Amino acid sequence: MYAIINSGGKQYKVAEGDLLRIEKIDGEAGGQVKFDNVLLFSDGETCKIGSPALDNVEVEGHIVEQGKGKKIIVFKYKRRKRYRRTQGHRQEYTAVKIDSIKGS
Repeated sequence: MYAIINSGGKQYKVAEGDLLRIEKIDGEAGGQVKFDNVLLFSDGETCKIGSPALDNVEVEGHIVEQGKGKKIIVFKYKRRKRYRRTQGHRQEYTAVKIDSIKGS
């Protein structure tokens, strides 16, 4: 059994017991989270596709951690103009463990 959910402008394929990193959402570690925007649901035999989302399917999980990803370097450069700019960025994320997929 799996589902495809939409969170933070991205789509994720999830199954029960999966651990995934999504864009930061509000909440403390250990808190419950529900994903109502389910785009596809499959129980192994049938596959339901929403247009755009399914009404009677819900994915539940809990927050494992709130953190920051690896640092990336943003470097801007224009040749022959003595223009160089260096900037770093660390994207915040939320690690979520999927507990159940409820669908009828």
